[in-house]
Amino acid sequence: MKKRLLPFILLLTLIISACGSKEQDSAAKEKPAEPEMITYQSETGPVEVPANPKRVILLSGFTGNVLDLGVNVVGVDVWSKNNPTFAKEMKDVEEVSDENLEKIIELEPDLIIGLSNIKNVDKLNEIAPTVTFTWGKVDYLTQHIEIGKLLNKEEEATAWVEDFKQRAEAAGKEIKAKIGEDATVSVMEAYGKDLYVFGDNWARGTEILYQAMGLKMPEKVKEMALQSGYFALSAEVLPEYAGDYVILSKYSDADTSFQETETYKNIPAVKNGHLFEMQGQGASFSDPVTLEKQLTFFKESFLGN
Repeated sequence: MKKRLLPFILLLTLIISACGSKEQDSAAKEKPAEPEMITYQSETGPVEVPANPKRVILLSGFTGNVLDLGVNVVGVDVWSKNNPTFAKEMKDVEEVSDENLEKIIELEPDLIIGLSNIKNVDKLNEIAPTVTFTWGKVDYLTQHIEIGKLLNKEEEATAWVEDFKQRAEAAGKEIKAKIGEDATVSVMEAYGKDLYVFGDNWARGTEILYQAMGLKMPEKVKEMALQSGYFALSAEVLPEYAGDYVILSKYSDADTSFQETETYKNIPAVKNGHLFEMQGQGASFSDPVTLEKQLTFFKESFLGN
């Protein structure tokens, strides 16, 4: 009798063992794999971030940097959301802020990026790894490479930077050959009721014109705006800051009554057709998407191509 039971018991044991093994395999398949992580050396120290982030939230710009590198964005600041340059990409992306933590939690980000002055960094870090950058700490091209490192796409970011530098420099040589080596260029902006002139690192294409292309800045602009980045003007003194060529960044809702004054109309750049108007909305960014758009604008404006 015992001999007859042994094969049966052995078979039952094998069946139970096989079932248990299948259940373990099934459980292992159902359990999501932990995302691969890398260490990014941020301004505030090393941060563990996803090697392949899939749900990024941007709280203060850098949107075009992330989009250019092909990384999915699920939430952005109000300026990025309303930026016409990103209109297509932002269509289904949620608007968020550093104070709306509940909304950020709902979006389930795996990485949060912002400027160093954002609020609630500690709380944001509890939601997802949060990395901040100080505005202007590095130049605009180095900034893109840093974001490339953060997103584990340094090679792609570096390749774009090198290519852009070459193309912008080549365009600058063409422009100088046409307008003259000593011709000056001013970058101004009409925003609300205010007027501004900019130095060489305050977006609006200033990095391209002055840094990459090497075009000259009027001495008065250099004196008042180079160090601070920008300088507020009154309409009466516009001629003092206008170069041989003027780029005017103009917001759609800006007070443009100054353009009707004789002071403005008598500026040589205006009289000679050397003033080029650029859309103000979105011009305050200096990411690859915006820079490519601005480079095209400058080539068309100065060279007609």
